[in-house]
Amino acid sequence: MRDELDAKNLIEQLGAAARAAAAELAFASAERKHAALIGAAYEVWENREKIMAANAEDLAYGQEKGLSPAMMDRLKLDEDRIRGIVDSLRAVAEQRDPVGEVIAEWDQPSGLHIKRVRTPLGVIGVIYESRPNVTADAGALCLKAGNAVILRGGSESFHSSRAIHACMVAGLKAANLPEAAIQLVPTRDRAAVAEMLRAVAYIDVIVPRGGKGLVGLVQSEARVPVFAHLEGICHVYADGAADLEKARKVVLNAKTRRTGICGAMECLLMDRKFYAQHGAVLVEDLLKVGVEVRVSEDLAGVAGTVPAAADDFGREFLDMICAAKLVDGVDGAIAHIREYGSNHTDAILTEDDAAAARFFERLDSAILMRNASTQFADGGEFGMGAEIGIATGKLHARGPVGAEQLTSFKYIVRGDGTVRG
Repeated sequence: MRDELDAKNLIEQLGAAARAAAAELAFASAERKHAALIGAAYEVWENREKIMAANAEDLAYGQEKGLSPAMMDRLKLDEDRIRGIVDSLRAVAEQRDPVGEVIAEWDQPSGLHIKRVRTPLGVIGVIYESRPNVTADAGALCLKAGNAVILRGGSESFHSSRAIHACMVAGLKAANLPEAAIQLVPTRDRAAVAEMLRAVAYIDVIVPRGGKGLVGLVQSEARVPVFAHLEGICHVYADGAADLEKARKVVLNAKTRRTGICGAMECLLMDRKFYAQHGAVLVEDLLKVGVEVRVSEDLAGVAGTVPAAADDFGREFLDMICAAKLVDGVDGAIAHIREYGSNHTDAILTEDDAAAARFFERLDSAILMRNASTQFADGGEFGMGAEIGIATGKLHARGPVGAEQLTSFKYIVRGDGTVRG
């Protein structure tokens, strides 16, 4: 009971401070937000040794907890990844400021002039696992869109997130913006997560970024609205009209570039016509680089594969494992993805425009690709600088959630002594 009270008091304190900061951020100039992000980028690079030392503590903790190699990879920071954080902060800083943008403008016969204008959401709660770079990405995007943010990182990334958060606060201070614009929940206590989900008086939207367990918990228990970010059960379908060399290159990259991210391919689908023409070359390529391929019965004869269990289709492995299956053309692929997909990212490999058009028209994933790796399912690759997550729901935001998706809008109506008859 004492822990629950402490967590409730903590979230109320953070929430009240965030509300006050959000009121000021709503009219903060683009220049000050830009300065805060450039300052934060400078601080991250200057403090990279401290950040890597903090990350070493987290890696040791993760090893003790028995995290998988893919999850350890998500957690790990080195100089190149810290440079990536810096580049991401600078990229968000250089984007146009969405706040105040006129989305639409028109005149009514009544004499009213109406504008629909972008406005911040207010206070955003971000709950995430493992990846410490989310501390910077989420903080930057929320600030760019004029929102205050309360960050609750995973217990595994506790020290790394604190070190990065300190750099974000330094950027805010240098730009004379409220320090409470970007707050980090200073405890590993899970009770704080439950309190964030109930904090309707302080938090306007929750963004969960993590595995099925975390997202399921948030969706089932949240009283605050949620931007759903479900599992990345990403499919790549090799059509009968696929170019073999393009297909080989894309499939390997989609699975193996980074196995622990939500855009990694988890299931390879092959048209029977493709298989008749090229054999199991795509599966064999995966096996050669160490991927465990769990196959349907019609691929069981491919040496080195493992028979798939029923739950291997529709599963997010986040590891050097994937499922593979033969299907009857593009309609077979569509039917499989509708049954087992998570509406995240799915790709077709084909030179047939009609097959691609059918795939795009009849599937409703947040991201659909043609002849491109699902690893591109990332806000930075979409020109957003960064993203908080890939929203798979249909309300408000969908796909990569960047700064623009972290805004709402209001109507500005002007008259000239105009009255309604």
